[in-house]
Amino acid sequence: MGCKRLFIFVEGEDDERFFEKIVEPELRKIYNSVGIIHYATLKKKKIENFLKSIKAMGAEYIFVTDIDESPCVTAKKQKLLSIFTNIDKERVIVVIKEIESWYLSGLDDTKSKRLGIHLNVINNTNNITKEQFNQLIPGKFDSRVDFMLEILKNFSIEIAKQKNKSFKYFIEKYNYEASKNDGNGG
Repeated sequence: MGCKRLFIFVEGEDDERFFEKIVEPELRKIYNSVGIIHYATLKKKKIENFLKSIKAMGAEYIFVTDIDESPCVTAKKQKLLSIFTNIDKERVIVVIKEIESWYLSGLDDTKSKRLGIHLNVINNTNNITKEQFNQLIPGKFDSRVDFMLEILKNFSIEIAKQKNKSFKYFIEKYNYEASKNDGNGG
């Protein structure tokens, strides 16, 4: 069997950090090569060329975007399809609401308290915004990035699947595709 390659397009540095620490290690069990492309600063033409090249080499990709102000996942995907002609809507993952919601989803109550997050139980992170996340940062952290890295050290994929529906969808979609591609079911 040939080299299985995957490229993950992410919006910003917070997304890149999350995917490098949490998602990439899981996907490396399936793919020989996983590359992360930070696309927010790239010109549209460059992204289009990346997508064409990935298809031409027979590799796969995932295009990750926040839902932002879109009313639903379908609307967000339609918006991307109108911008990028080479994108496959089945390869687009929409994070609800923003990547910060995925960060917080992986913490159980004990780990939340240990980090200094003093909310009554966060059982559902689907609607957490960047601003809400920033308000939760305890004073003991030197920076937002330090806080995020500490969350990632304590992150549980199983807990996250229970607390965030878009994270659960993403994990289940790619675990299913991985098992299907490995011939182990699906």
